[in-house]
Amino acid sequence: MRLVLMGPPGAGKGTQAKRLAETFGLLHLSSGDIFRAERAAGSELGGKLAEYMDAGELVPDEIVVEVMARAMTRDGSQQGLLLDGFPRTVAQAEALDAELARADKPLDGVLVITADDDEIVGRITGRRSCPDCGRVYHIRFMPPTSDEQCDDCGTKLVQREDDVESVVRQRLENYKRQTEPVIRYYRERSEAPVKEVDGNPPPDAVTESLADVVREISSSGEAKA
Repeated sequence: MRLVLMGPPGAGKGTQAKRLAETFGLLHLSSGDIFRAERAAGSELGGKLAEYMDAGELVPDEIVVEVMARAMTRDGSQQGLLLDGFPRTVAQAEALDAELARADKPLDGVLVITADDDEIVGRITGRRSCPDCGRVYHIRFMPPTSDEQCDDCGTKLVQREDDVESVVRQRLENYKRQTEPVIRYYRERSEAPVKEVDGNPPPDAVTESLADVVREISSSGEAKA
């Protein structure tokens, strides 16, 4: 089974993708994780990615497609796929279709998590992380015991440069302008049905709704070998 998981930044795609991948035995490929790993490696490509990510802008299509196509062909990619954060533009969707068509493994479905803008801004701007041990907190949902200090190592928590409100709002505008047309693109394709799930409820409820949709796709015979 090959699925794409879409939704605005902060809608919970990362959390939900990991849960779905574990439940259904899918290979989870997150463009955000892959990009951050490349950035942390300090490569020339990582430096270019950092410029776009810190500004809250989408990475150019040609770079995204190159990175994701390489990830899709790594060891283990013969199992089912769950793509998280890719494709984000129509050009990327077309490139993905071409890549999967060459392998005779078309998409089975597109899952779209929806969420209100203000809810998303609150979720993202409230995130804090420890620069030493990497533990992540949220000032509203999961605050540290000591204000602004990591519970594990006592290091002062920081806010990522792309988690400030101005950047988050820009990311949401980018999503609406460039990624929502991708959803329309898939709605016009009978081969990959588009299924929307409300992302505003608690994470466990969203997981249950998404799992029901995946089972529906699988049991209805829409999933291909």
